[in-house]
Amino acid sequence: MDSPLRIHLITPAPSRARGGNWTTAARWATMLRRLGHRVAVTRDYHGEPAELMIALHAWRSADSIERFANQHPDRPLVVVLTGTDAYRFIHSHPAPTLRSIQAADVLVGLHDLIDETVPEEHRRKLRVIHQSAPPGLSRRPARRDFRVCVAGHLREEKDPLCPALAVRDLPASSRLRVDLFGAAHSPDWAAQAQDEMAENPRFCWHGEVPRHRLRRAFARSHLLVLPSRMEGGANVIGEAVMADLPVVASRIHGSIGLLGEDYPGFYPVGDAAALRSVLLLAERDPGFYDALEHACRALRPLFDAAREERELEKLVRDVCG
Repeated sequence: MDSPLRIHLITPAPSRARGGNWTTAARWATMLRRLGHRVAVTRDYHGEPAELMIALHAWRSADSIERFANQHPDRPLVVVLTGTDAYRFIHSHPAPTLRSIQAADVLVGLHDLIDETVPEEHRRKLRVIHQSAPPGLSRRPARRDFRVCVAGHLREEKDPLCPALAVRDLPASSRLRVDLFGAAHSPDWAAQAQDEMAENPRFCWHGEVPRHRLRRAFARSHLLVLPSRMEGGANVIGEAVMADLPVVASRIHGSIGLLGEDYPGFYPVGDAAALRSVLLLAERDPGFYDALEHACRALRPLFDAAREERELEKLVRDVCG
């Protein structure tokens, strides 16, 4: 595809958000512009000129997807499946989610097990693009504490307080501390985090912070914990891997599809006691910690920005060529 395209990229996340959907949309827009295309990023589609639509979120973007498909049935449409699409809305709101999947010329998943959630008749349309992350800052982990970083908004899907529960009532000899970064999606979540801080001296909720502060937190941490109950292929895993920060994650498809079935740092989803055991093992057993580091280091090529840009370029060539 030698001539530039007008591409409309839809994301349900507002531009001020720092969540996964907006992060993906902003990064892809930058890459597509670097490839020479003209890209508009909006939350909705209302008939603007476009030769191609890329829509993040089959359910939340369903109206825009339907509008583009009806107005331009001969123009390519790409739908990116998020975690809530694949693991919630395809069951709780199947009609609009499946309409979006049906309308798509190509479906994009963000991890290697996403095909298991796509209806069999549409799997031929599916391809995976792994999300990239920039190299992290030079790591200088804290010496006084063994710091565990949790990065994600406070809402049910993220199970954000599980790591805090995991470090309650630890032996005095443990240096484990949990730092949670992310905005609360409701006053109730904020109250829960504040109550946990008041009762748990090993836990601190920092609220939403700019990206540069999170990068500094990664550099000072010993582990990243991703406790989510569902993910479509979390950006934060790639960010941690590229920052040389070992990952501990709940055993869900979205994380297994990035880290691999044999990754040593999984624990059963929602099981704070099991997470406690993994965190203590990482703190106390250098061999286990080294295994986490080695496994993450081996994954670095998966999250390389040049690789993601090549995959995105191939996507555009294939659907428009």
